[in-house]
Amino acid sequence: MANGANGATAAKPAAVAVAGAAVIGTSAVLIRLSGESSATVAFFRCAGALPVLAVLAWRERSACGSRSNHGWSLLAGVLFGVTLVLQNHAIAALGAGIATVLGNLQVLFVALAGWALFAERPSGRWFLALPPALLGVLLVSGALEDASVTVTGTGILLGVLTSAAYAAFMLTTKRGQRTGFPHVVGPLAEVTGTALVVAALYGLVRGDLHPAPSWPAWGWLLLLALGPQCAGWLLITASMKRLPVALAALILLLQPLVAVVLGAVVLGERLSAGQLAGCVVLLAAVLFAGPASRGRTFLRPGPPLRAPRPGPDPAP
Repeated sequence: MANGANGATAAKPAAVAVAGAAVIGTSAVLIRLSGESSATVAFFRCAGALPVLAVLAWRERSACGSRSNHGWSLLAGVLFGVTLVLQNHAIAALGAGIATVLGNLQVLFVALAGWALFAERPSGRWFLALPPALLGVLLVSGALEDASVTVTGTGILLGVLTSAAYAAFMLTTKRGQRTGFPHVVGPLAEVTGTALVVAALYGLVRGDLHPAPSWPAWGWLLLLALGPQCAGWLLITASMKRLPVALAALILLLQPLVAVVLGAVVLGERLSAGQLAGCVVLLAAVLFAGPASRGRTFLRPGPPLRAPRPGPDPAP
């Protein structure tokens, strides 16, 4: 799986990222079908994926040798686990719609930080695509149509913190990839293992971690682990090695689109006219921003917002 992803990524990294975002977008439906608590979902999505990733990482190590950038992967795993925890609280405080909108503000944080840290300066196409993409997320989420949700300062703060943690996770992952090692699966396995520990601690503190889910909940959680957590994030992390981090962040905005469409197909949820319009706007914006089929780059290199320090940065 890893070798195939790497080969496809070298040719069409944006297409691989879109495929990864589509797979990760199935998470919401699988979580709802499982009917389990947020702590249980977070724990088993990592626990189910870890054995597969460990075997693939062992094969990758045999082919590529060892590496020394473990610190970045472990930090990214903590941030990923924190993102899952904050997202659950934001949804509880604001509802899924508004929480989705605020969580996807990560694209702004990622773009600005990627410009400052990695000298990846957004082009005019990116700036043109961003407003309609965010509008599409807003429409797809249904936040404008849900009058039953009371917006609180605490909820807004949780949503923004979710977005910041998600952005920090992506940036840390990208920074680890810039250390020169070709590995993809090994870092993801470490991210998943660390997030597993965070999820377990979170579940033990809250007291809602179910160690033995019943069937068919276990089956849905296994699909969540093997699909979004394993295959989806393998595709995303592989593509991030060859894509500017801001383009990867923009492509990940396709997740809510996949979630609402799949919810309509699998769960029989009714899509409003606003959500359908949001799907069209969001998809058009992402296609406009990254026309990979023509071989054009999404971001053009430019000077960083601040001068980089000489020499390699030490791993945390």
